[in-house]
Amino acid sequence: MSRNGLAIGMAVILGGGLTHVTAQSGPGGSPSVNARAKAMRSQGWELAYNLDHAEALSTLEEAIALEPDEPALHRLAASIVWMGILFESGAVLVDDYLGQAEGVVERPKPSPSAARSFSDHITRALELAERRLRDDDGDPDAHFQLGSSLGMLATYAATVEGRVLGSFGNVRRAFREHERVLELSPSRKDAGLLPGMYRYSVARASLPLRLAARLGGITGSLEQGVLQVKEAAAYPSEAQPGAMFISVVIYNREKRYDDALRVIRDLQRRYPRNRLLWLESGTTAIRAGRAQAARTELERGLAMLSADSRPRAFGEEARWRLSHGMALLSLDRGEAARQLRAALDVDGPQWVRGRAHGELGKLADLHGHRTEALEEYRTALRLCRAGNDLPCSEYVSRLIRTPYR
Repeated sequence: MSRNGLAIGMAVILGGGLTHVTAQSGPGGSPSVNARAKAMRSQGWELAYNLDHAEALSTLEEAIALEPDEPALHRLAASIVWMGILFESGAVLVDDYLGQAEGVVERPKPSPSAARSFSDHITRALELAERRLRDDDGDPDAHFQLGSSLGMLATYAATVEGRVLGSFGNVRRAFREHERVLELSPSRKDAGLLPGMYRYSVARASLPLRLAARLGGITGSLEQGVLQVKEAAAYPSEAQPGAMFISVVIYNREKRYDDALRVIRDLQRRYPRNRLLWLESGTTAIRAGRAQAARTELERGLAMLSADSRPRAFGEEARWRLSHGMALLSLDRGEAARQLRAALDVDGPQWVRGRAHGELGKLADLHGHRTEALEEYRTALRLCRAGNDLPCSEYVSRLIRTPYR
């Protein structure tokens, strides 16, 4: 799965389904039934953002039993299945969409039951959205539902199946549907999230992908893309949290770390049981060069991790230990070494192991042990290359030539 493919498919990352909150009853549904389904829908989404994926999916399925013909519910259920798949594979942080994996990242295939559940829900969401458009082509929410479902399908194809170009047809259709929503209802800032993310991603993509996108009617624009995502993140809707997560990725890519940390703090207040948000704030602080702030965030998050009996993402502990060690590098070298070695003692992606060895090499250089440092750097280079972590490979290659100081 290419990282550019991830970027193109990321318009619904960590939030999945984009949907507008309406007070109307669904077709054929009574107000009381719709109210119950709406409450379950909100509860399910809150559970998902707090890392309770199984409970979230169960809640959404109860809502679907009440409103089986509501496309948003099926799409939200598909989104939660997708979130669970990414969680199990360890693709949970900005680092999975920024800085590592420049080439091709192999992810484990989802379980047959998860793949089937996603397919069933997203297929039903598409069918119901298409039906609504046949009934009323001027209905902005019907266009919104269709575009969001197509975007979710493209995202799954890129992030889970590794089909980037093969999913571009759905990307193009999703873009057009949400542009149509904005024509019909310009105040719908949530409908700008998907076009904004695509515009930003295309502007950041390789030349061949930019040309393919332009032929499909999507022109890249960093400025417009960032603006549309920012507006969606400020617009009250069920798409708002997803837009906020996306803005964290964008702000990190653009080195706007204060903006990223501001959004993360807001997300921490909204979803206090999502321990990964403290890992995210710590790694963002590391990128900003704020070691003490990173240490504070990571140590609070590690305490949460220790007390949390829920499932962990693949390689999660290794990533906590790596980040903690990186934060401590300039603060406590002895503890930094212990944390980095702890990262190597647990399962994790090859690129995480490679970076841990690279940090150990830096520690050896700081202690004047050049031979030991070179051994660590060479191990890091081998693992980072195996993990398709180009930035790490390039950085470690420089450290092999010039000692870290």
